[in-house]
Amino acid sequence: MSTPGTRYWQRNKRYLLILLIVWFIASYGFGILFAPLLDHIRIGGFKLGFWFAQQGSIYVFVVIIFVYVYLMNKLDKSYSEEEKP
Repeated sequence: MSTPGTRYWQRNKRYLLILLIVWFIASYGFGILFAPLLDHIRIGGFKLGFWFAQQGSIYVFVVIIFVYVYLMNKLDKSYSEEEKP
């Protein structure tokens, strides 16, 4: 049987893993690996692959920060309510 602290950190690590995978796909995948395929689409006159390599991965990272803060606040709230007598 796992303790609430163990479950908390397991969920925290799961959030981190998922968000890091999203960041990897957005930065390395879209910016490097899939750039030639994405270059057929244009955003603001720039090829999408170039845009992800230069700007898009940074925007995705900033969004990931806000998502992580939201998820951790929600997780902290749920586990602090569990510990109340």
